[in-house]
Amino acid sequence: MWLELQIFGFRALWSPFYLLFILIISALYFYITGPKRKQSEERPTVSQQTMFYGGMLLLYIIKGSPVDLLSHIMFTAHMTQMALYYLLFPILIIKGIPVWIWHKLFAVPVLSSILRLMTMPLLSLIVFNGIFSIYHMPVIFDYAKSDELAHTIITSFILLTAFFMWWSVFSPIKEMDRLSPILKIGFIFANGVLITPACGLIIFAGTPLYETYTESGAWMQAMSLCVPSEVLAGLSNSLSGPEYFTPMPLVEDQQLGGIIMKITQEIIFGVIIAYIFFSWFNRERDTIDPLPSNVQTES
Repeated sequence: MWLELQIFGFRALWSPFYLLFILIISALYFYITGPKRKQSEERPTVSQQTMFYGGMLLLYIIKGSPVDLLSHIMFTAHMTQMALYYLLFPILIIKGIPVWIWHKLFAVPVLSSILRLMTMPLLSLIVFNGIFSIYHMPVIFDYAKSDELAHTIITSFILLTAFFMWWSVFSPIKEMDRLSPILKIGFIFANGVLITPACGLIIFAGTPLYETYTESGAWMQAMSLCVPSEVLAGLSNSLSGPEYFTPMPLVEDQQLGGIIMKITQEIIFGVIIAYIFFSWFNRERDTIDPLPSNVQTES
């Protein structure tokens, strides 16, 4: 398949402008947390820097590398992209940004009230899973893939709700860390339950759901989101649809995409639950008073 993808050219495969965007964001992080940082503001730890720059690398891989192009060809790649984009990327950024930056963001008038409302655990849980499920309704999905502006707005809004949702679990601001460890575990379980209907609809559908992958006109329109128009115009007569690149039947590709989404979600959620549980266990263990050394046992 790699050889076939090269017909779209370097720009479509590697998105150099998106790479430049990633580098600019990374440079701003370095400048704000380094030379511009005040003496009273803590420098990000090695762990935080690793998280943030790792998040930027992940963002480029899923939105700027050939993975993005492949997501317009195979639904399997699309769901892999969605799982990493919404369920992993926000965690890395939240954990990677120093707490004093978050304090400044949540201190902005008006914006502060909106952020505090949208990061309320129950609301953020319902909004993220609701919007994610609505996005994968065929009529909404096909519309989003047909227009670059609509696609950017919709996917960016879902990403924003994903940040709100993960804030309930990983809030670095202590007064906003509203959930106890056991409630955080329950919160993640609820996420797994609420995202299941969307995955189930996709996995158990007996026919292809999305015109984006079945109709040549809709597919070419979707491809225009990541392939330069002049390149796509030159290929329009030789390409009819995704079947040129993969022998996998559309229904099987669709079902595999739903399965990958669910499995990836379970893995990420499982790791986070384990992290919360063991952090909680170790914290509770450290608070237990040890047996005084001068206590003598009865003979």
